[in-house]
Order: sequence, then structure tokens, then C-alpha cells
Amino acid sequence: MNVKVLLLMVLLSGGTVLMAQDNVVTALKREANRNIKRDNDTSTTWNWKRGGLMSFNLAQGSLSNWAAGGDNFSLTVNGYFNYFIYYKKNRHGWDNNIDINLGYIQSTSQGSRKNDDRFDYLSKYGYKMDTVGKWFLTALFNFRTQFFDGYTYSNNIGNYTSSLLSPGYFILSAGFDYKPDTKLSVFLSPITSRWIVMANKTLSEKGGYGVPKGAHSYNEIGAFATLNYNTVIAKNINYKGRVDLFSNYQHQPQNVDLFMTNLFSFKINRYFSATYTLDLIYDDDVRLFGPTKDAPGLQSKSLVGIGFLKPINIKRR
Repeated sequence: MNVKVLLLMVLLSGGTVLMAQDNVVTALKREANRNIKRDNDTSTTWNWKRGGLMSFNLAQGSLSNWAAGGDNFSLTVNGYFNYFIYYKKNRHGWDNNIDINLGYIQSTSQGSRKNDDRFDYLSKYGYKMDTVGKWFLTALFNFRTQFFDGYTYSNNIGNYTSSLLSPGYFILSAGFDYKPDTKLSVFLSPITSRWIVMANKTLSEKGGYGVPKGAHSYNEIGAFATLNYNTVIAKNINYKGRVDLFSNYQHQPQNVDLFMTNLFSFKINRYFSATYTLDLIYDDDVRLFGPTKDAPGLQSKSLVGIGFLKPINIKRR
């Protein structure tokens, strides 16, 4: 990622601060001149919104005396779970979101291995700064890791590269959250702390993911931005996406790390749908995939499936 992206993040952050300050000054002038009356912000009622999505895809294939060749047997299972809890009270808001992806593939030639594994928790607390509820002074926490051991394969030989909390990413950030509507949220922070954890001793001794050999964690300070978007593209077609950008002030800030996830769901009937997921990751400290393993590269993962899809009922109180 080049320096233009970093400059854009800094400019956006600076502009956000100026706009937020202007909103605060305008609000103070309005409050100073208005008549005294009962403030609705004294209400003690909490508004809660809960919901989510579950999907399960299964694909199986078998061959017998097939002249064109191929695996005699293959089985692919993929699951996705999302759950969110949103709280609002007066000027306060708290958004919590969990995403879990798990996938498994079994074939005659390659044996069994996972093809998807992610746990992602995002939490944001915001204080409304304007009267229309679009700008929030916000604190953000994000935790991302996986459940099971991961391997990269060369000539069908596995190389142990990852495990639970190896790596694990923890982000703690303060900034401004812009929410023009219920579909879009843009969070910008000029100061963010990111911890990369390598809990597994074997992987720690190898080093990687930006963590020095033998160390179990490494801290980075930088700028951070995240965009979340949910929408109905057309009848029975939904989209859910997220983009994270992080620039490390301490080491090559022009090389911006990217994490992007996309989910398209195409509803067939009440319980079945087709899904397409596309994940993209660029991390300047991950050098596992090049021919010489000494240069970073763009990681991509795409999955297509048809299976069970069930929205989790939304509740309010």
C-alpha cells in the first residue's frame, strides 16, 4: 500500500477533527440561545437491537471409473455465523458485532484440511456530538484470530504457520465515527494501538507476522480507519462488507495494512440461499507466500456455496 493512501487517511482524520469541532461550537451557540426546557437526554430508557445471520453450505462429489480424471471423493463444508447487539441511550451508543467463519475440505488426493477459519469481534462506544446523530466521539476495540492450526502447502506437504492466538490481533483506538444512515459507518483515528500476539511457543520461535523471534507479542502505534457497510442491493440480494486500514508510524508508515471482507447472499427461498464471500488481506509483515518468502503479498480467499441460510430474529426493548 503506498504513501497516497496514508496521506488520504491523515487528511480525512484532520478534516474529521475540524468538522467535529465546528459541530460542537455550533451546538454550544444553539444551546446558549435556546429557552430552557426539559431535556430528552435525561431519559433512562435503553434501546436495544439484536440480530444476526447463520449459513451452512455443503458440497460433495464422487467419481468412479471416470476417464477425465479427478478425485474419487470430495466433501466441502462451510459455516458462517454473525451476531450483533446495538445499544442506544440518549447521546450514547454501543455497537457489538461478532463474525465466525469455519470451513473444512476432504478429498482423496489431498486428505483433510481447513479452508476457512476466523473469529472477529468488533466493539465501538460512541458519544453523539451533533444534534442530527451523524458524528460520534468513539472508542473502538477489535479482536481477530482463528480457532485451529493452520498450514500452507507445497507439494502437498504442510508447513505449520498459525494457530489460536498465533497470530491474534488486538486493536484499541480513539477517534471519530461518521454514521450518515443505518447502512454505513466510517471510523477514523489518528492514534491507534495494535498488539500482535504469538502465544504458541513453536510459532513464536519461528517469528513472523511482525513479531520478533522468541517474543510473544509486539505493539504498534499508528493511524487506523474502518468502514462498515450493509445494504440490500436488490430483492433477495444482500451485501455486508468491511474494510480496515492501518499505518504503523514506527515502521514504513507508507505500507498500509489492509483487511477486507465481503459477503453477498442471494436468497432462493425462506431457508436456502447462495452465498459468495471474498476476503483480502495485505500485511507488510506477513511474508509466507512469495517464492523466496522475503516479500509481502496480497492474500485472497473466495468461497461460493449454496445451502441453509437463516436470519436471527431481531429484538428490541
